[in-house]
Amino acid sequence: MAYFPNLNTEELTPRLRAQADRFFATLGQGFNSYIERRSRRAQIEYLDSLSDAELAKRGITRDQIVQHVFRDLMFC
Repeated sequence: MAYFPNLNTEELTPRLRAQADRFFATLGQGFNSYIERRSRRAQIEYLDSLSDAELAKRGITRDQIVQHVFRDLMFC
């Protein structure tokens, strides 16, 4: 256990709390950024905006859009 001479624990608690808050806020922002980059919502919305004929040219039907977008992650 570390010993800190002349350190008031009442002052330490709010400071540590603020540092922890900043740490977790930064961590959360990084996680949100990662999730946004991995999001495939835009691709799903684009394919959903196509006509059935345009989807047929791509070899998919409207009910297969999500499976098509996530085909690299699914074992269908």
